Amino acid sequence: MRNICVYQEFLTEAHRARIRETAEKLGFTPHFYGPGQFEEARACLQDCEILYAHDPELLRAAPAALRWYCCSYAGVDPYCKDPSLFANPDCLLTNTSCYGVTIAEHVIMVLLMLLRRMPEYEEIVRNRGWNNQLPIRSIRDNAFTILGLGNIGVNVAERLRGMGAARVTGLSRSGAAREAVFDEVLPISALDEVLPRTQNLIMALPGTAETVHILNRARIALLPAGSYVVNVGRGTAVEQEALAEALNAGRLGGAALDVMDPEPLPKDHPLWSARNLILTPHVSGNMTLGYTCERNVEMFCEDLENYAGGRPLNGLVDRTRGY
Repeated sequence: MRNICVYQEFLTEAHRARIRETAEKLGFTPHFYGPGQFEEARACLQDCEILYAHDPELLRAAPAALRWYCCSYAGVDPYCKDPSLFANPDCLLTNTSCYGVTIAEHVIMVLLMLLRRMPEYEEIVRNRGWNNQLPIRSIRDNAFTILGLGNIGVNVAERLRGMGAARVTGLSRSGAAREAVFDEVLPISALDEVLPRTQNLIMALPGTAETVHILNRARIALLPAGSYVVNVGRGTAVEQEALAEALNAGRLGGAALDVMDPEPLPKDHPLWSARNLILTPHVSGNMTLGYTCERNVEMFCEDLENYAGGRPLNGLVDRTRGY
């Protein structure tokens, strides 16, 4: 018997039925576990070939017989940084990069809040003031730079273009051409040349050694006065103290961070009191949007068919590169 251990908190009965139908058609038997059933899942896992979950400790308990771990989160840096999690060094690792829609909506939300000066208006209203003449900007006819062109970056670009953005520049590791929503795509090595003409920087990078503090103090200084920064990738990508200083000095127009380093953010961290900063507790993705959950299950089932058929897996992660 070829067993699959499914350890998820978001599955509906319809999701389970979809997984069960696909698995049984291919000769697998799925076993489902949810919150409060870690020990049961760990016991089942000892006889499983596949694990569909997002739990490093459960993976650590897997036997060497495990051949494929499908992580239902997009961020797989914990698994790439710690090879000891895998009893089988040849175990395949995939992720389900299906968060582009919900995270892109979050990006649009915070961009509009920044462009329309909502942090400042909230402060005015909180103090019972009535100044309604702050100059605002728009997505329309504005220029944007997106750092990281995976599923998230492309979805953000599509929505910016649909709202009338004048120019969308993308930067990726390869600099290879992407969808027509980008006016140009450059390699990340060109970042220092791009930042001085970047009014709105959106960061959607994976957590790798190369991305740690990619937006450091020196690069923050390259951004034009009054520019905005949005980070929905990994908190380690930003030198946070330098960002807080630039915000408090009024050099940057504002920023929005959904990811920080560390998380949760310490109570005494300078980001809490930085000017014109929108902080959200890593909520832009999650499994709260119905579409995200549906697509997550679809992607697992699609790759299960690939796995059973001996074909390459769509979500395969190169653990040496971190994505």
